[in-house]
Amino acid sequence: MKSYAKYFYLAALTGFFGLFALLMLWHTVLAPSQLPVALMLLLTVTPLLLPMRGLLSQHRKSCTWVAYISLFYFIHGSTEAYSNPDERLYAGLEIILSLMLFLGTTLYLRFTPPSH
Repeated sequence: MKSYAKYFYLAALTGFFGLFALLMLWHTVLAPSQLPVALMLLLTVTPLLLPMRGLLSQHRKSCTWVAYISLFYFIHGSTEAYSNPDERLYAGLEIILSLMLFLGTTLYLRFTPPSH
């Protein structure tokens, strides 16, 4: 693994776990919605949990899926920041962390050789 790839992988992990923690706190402690908390956590956190094992194992296919999934969080953060001024800070953090996750995984994949 090249030295650049290590840093991009660490950025991806930081974005991943930061996004995971933000979503857990946002929907339980910081600003719970009127929908049931379990439903909100199921809808927001479950897509992150699906490729987590592969991401931690540095599997290229899982890293690709995490990059795709992070785009949905970017869209959610953007629409939430635009439509809900009370939660703009949390939405801004979601945007930053999802971009960190996307760029980290994308550049990690760019600087690692494909496995055969």
